[in-house]
This record gives sequence, C-alpha cells and structure tokens, in this order.
Amino acid sequence: MREITVEQYSQMDKAVPVDVRSPIEFEECSIPGAVNVPLFTNEERVEIGTLYKKEGSDAAKWRAMEMVSPKIPSMLKRIRDLKEEGYQPVIYCWRGGMRSKAVTTFITYAGVSIPRLIGGYRAYRQYILENTDALIPDKAVVLHGMTGVGKTDVLKVLGEKGYPVIDLEELAGHRGSIFGSFGMGEGSTQKTFDALLYEALYEVKGSPYIIMEAESKRIGKVVQPDKLLDTKRKGIHIDMSASIESRVSRILRDYVIPYQKEEWFKPQVIESLLFIRKRLKDSDIRDQLDEAAEKENYELFIRLLLEHYYDPRYAFKQHDYEGEFHHVNADDVEAAADQVIEIIEKQNAPVV
Repeated sequence: MREITVEQYSQMDKAVPVDVRSPIEFEECSIPGAVNVPLFTNEERVEIGTLYKKEGSDAAKWRAMEMVSPKIPSMLKRIRDLKEEGYQPVIYCWRGGMRSKAVTTFITYAGVSIPRLIGGYRAYRQYILENTDALIPDKAVVLHGMTGVGKTDVLKVLGEKGYPVIDLEELAGHRGSIFGSFGMGEGSTQKTFDALLYEALYEVKGSPYIIMEAESKRIGKVVQPDKLLDTKRKGIHIDMSASIESRVSRILRDYVIPYQKEEWFKPQVIESLLFIRKRLKDSDIRDQLDEAAEKENYELFIRLLLEHYYDPRYAFKQHDYEGEFHHVNADDVEAAADQVIEIIEKQNAPVV
C-alpha cells in the first residue's frame, strides 16, 4: 500500500483527491478539486455509528462489510477511470483511518496502484493552516472603491492578463455586503475558504505581490488570516471610482437580472432590507426603499441604497489603511485595468 504525505500530494501533477467519506462530510469540507466516492451513505454512516456504540466494533465492522461489499466494483471503477484519464488519484478520509485503508487495499488487490493520504483531511487542514502565511507575499496591490465600481471586473481582467490575482469574494462565496450571498449559494465554510485561499496563493507562489480587493476581515461567514490583512493594510492602494449610472448597471447585472424571476428573490430582498432599515434615520428614504422593493423597481432601489446607505459608510473604511491612495476611473473596465498596471510599474512592483 503506497502512502504519501500532504506535502508530497501538493507537489504532484494532475492529482485528484478521492474523498471516500460520506456525502454530508464531503459537503462540510473537502480538499479543493476532490471527487466524492463515498464508502457509506449518510444514513449508513449513522447506522454503523449507532451499532458501534450499542454492540461494539465487531458488530459495526460486520455490518459495514455487508453494506460495502456490493459497492466495491463500481467504486473501484470510478477511481480507476480517473487514472486512465491521465489523473493521479489520491485516496483520503477524515484522518487516514479505516475507510481510506479499506479502499486502498481493495484497489491494490485489483492491480491498480493508487496512494493513500497519510492523516487524511485532518492532516491536510493542519498543513495548510501552518503554511498559508508563508505563501503570502510581502507586497499587495489593493483595489478600493464604493459598491458597484467594478473592482471584481478589473480583477478578472488582470487575472486574464496573467497577473497574480486573489479573488477573496469568489473564495468566500460571498460578495461582502448584506446582499452578498445573492446567487452564490450558502457561501464557503471557514474550512473551505482556508483551503481555497491556500490553493490560490500556491498558484501564484513566487510572485513578489498579489492583487486583491480591500475586503473587511469577515466576508460572509469566513474570516481572513491576520497576515493577509496586515499585508493589505500596508499595500499599494488604488481607489476606483465610477459614475452612479455605471454602478447601478453593474449591480443590476450581478445581483438582479440573473435571479429576479426566481421565487426566492423578492422575499430575500425584503428580508435583507429589514436589516438596513434599522440603520437609516431618514424615514422618507426608508419608505422609498420599501415602495421600490415592493414594486420591484430595482434600479431605483439600488440607487437609493448606494446614495443613502453604502456611499456614506465607505469613507470611514479607508482610515484602516496606510500610505498614499492612487485614483482610477473604472467606467471603462479595460482602461481601468491598464491604469492599475501602470501604477504597479511606477511603484516598482515587478510585472509578471
């Protein structure tokens, strides 16, 4: 039976982690890019656990064998197919225990040599937490700007041009505002975010700087590492601006148009508005927002939010950062990206 460490796994080409835990464990946290080939269903896992507590390990192991035996051929075929497609499967479970050992043994007997990850997911998580800080460059280029100015759009253009971009909102599965979860599912758990951040930093390993948005410490349900926040605070700061018309248009494009026909959309808008209403002192603005939401006049709704809620709060955020701010107009995203590149070059941060 071949066994590899997390460090060895991280250096493999075309590695595909094969997670043999139950689907519910896989959904909670997994190694990025993993394929779930569960040994037990969620219900089977509960049954075995209950049996173990009531009747002991021998009874639980026998029942597990009865459950698993019919599945073995199809499980091994899925793993073998990955290898035949040119990937390098690596089998793991929670802590490198019986489940990954069993699957690795089965597939070894079938004549296929596939490694097992020592320590499983728990060892992977410990490894990335210990090594993330070392991957964070000393310099950061930080994009600031009011809601809707196009920071994410500029990041995407820079990423396509080969610059070392870290999209924190994408990793968090949340856009960082009260409406930030719209269309992005449940958002990442802290474990998922930590793993995705490590992988993203590893991809730009060796770059003297990274480019990212000036997100708050908490994005949705997740929190950024202190070292990343400190690097951003002392970075090269670029304040992006755009006309109110283009900002409203972008927000409509990203938050409204793809989802407004969904049943959940309007009720979620109204529910999110309840939180904002508590912070608005002007009763007339509160009434206008209520009416715009009820009539589904989202263009007016967004404009009111920007002018009376988001924009007044933005000025305070810049006090958290050190140094000079450079200014870029982002009505034209491509032109804004070019200006960011020019600023990077003038600040002697090497281009990639």
